[in-house]
Amino acid sequence: MLLIPCPWCGPREHVEFSFGGEAPGRRPADPAALDDEAWTVYLFTSANVMGVGCYLVCHTGGCGQWFAVTLNTLTHEMRDPTPVRTAAGGNP
Repeated sequence: MLLIPCPWCGPREHVEFSFGGEAPGRRPADPAALDDEAWTVYLFTSANVMGVGCYLVCHTGGCGQWFAVTLNTLTHEMRDPTPVRTAAGGNP
């Protein structure tokens, strides 16, 4: 069983969570200036690192909050759960 550390609820079984993919880098400074190809790269291209990376997770079976977690893809160790907020203050 894989336990995921929710910042609000504490460690819970992985079946309570939805995976949101790699945590994206910074949003483009001028999103309106991007063409379709640039948006495609930003949204769908991932580094898919072997080792430590940052990923988005939603506790769908619990509090419903989104957070980022540092995950080692080789050992499945998760640490540093960090709440994620948008500029408007809500979840992504």
